[in-house]
Amino acid sequence: MLVKKIRSYASLVRFSHTVFALPFAFASLVLAWPSHPITLTTVLWILVAMVGARTAAMGFNRLADRKFDALNPRTKSWELPKGTVKTWEAGLLTIGASIIFVFGAYRLNWTCFVLSPVALAIIFFYSLTKRFTWTSHLFLGVALSLAPIGAWLAVAGSATDLRELVIPLCLGLAVVFWLAGFDIIYSLQDREFDRSHGLHSIPVRFGVTWALRLSSLFHVCTIVFLILVGVAAKLGIIYWIGCLAVSLILMWEHRIVRPNDLSRINRAFFDFNAYVSIGYFLITLADVLISGTSVG
Repeated sequence: MLVKKIRSYASLVRFSHTVFALPFAFASLVLAWPSHPITLTTVLWILVAMVGARTAAMGFNRLADRKFDALNPRTKSWELPKGTVKTWEAGLLTIGASIIFVFGAYRLNWTCFVLSPVALAIIFFYSLTKRFTWTSHLFLGVALSLAPIGAWLAVAGSATDLRELVIPLCLGLAVVFWLAGFDIIYSLQDREFDRSHGLHSIPVRFGVTWALRLSSLFHVCTIVFLILVGVAAKLGIIYWIGCLAVSLILMWEHRIVRPNDLSRINRAFFDFNAYVSIGYFLITLADVLISGTSVG
């Protein structure tokens, strides 16, 4: 019974989707090292803070959207509408995860601790944006961009040089547009439901064809900011080969989802973007270790 309940909680917060933000946070750590020495303790507390923040964000999102999820044919079998997780349980999970995040930030450094309520406000606010703006995809991107920026601050703290902040900020902007781009694709599934229930999104506002074009444009912006990261951090050939690979993956993602064929949205959403996030971390790590490049 306990194992089943834990699985329900993990499914509620889509724990597997941690694969999207966590590798970018680790890539940020790699880029910060060795100018800002990293200890195993720091890495562990970053993991605690990230898991806490993401769990809190997803718990709040499920609570905020529970009425819509119960009406949507695609989501009505999810944990809250189905009753496998009670509303009060999701509420306690969200509160507990928020406390864990703030405590994790406190254990990292004072800068992270002071900024932790701001981070929570940003990630909670996203869940409300579909009610009033079609730019909600970008708000989701901003929420996830806190992962690489926060990871950098976790090891640098107040010692961060303003000039070197260009690196995590460019990486954060790459995440904003990458996330917004594939969230547009994912939201195509709910276009008609969102339209009929007064919810806002780029597919609702601009239609399928233009939504896919804007998604492509956002992913072009992703590559531009990844290039800026490489330039600012003075990375080597391994990184540039990796950027080319990321570009090809994103191009292929857009080839398999077309206005007249939306059958492979889930594959484009999870598989391809998992390749992007994990692949980006690995090529960044390889470049820094083999080429010996780093900030400073």
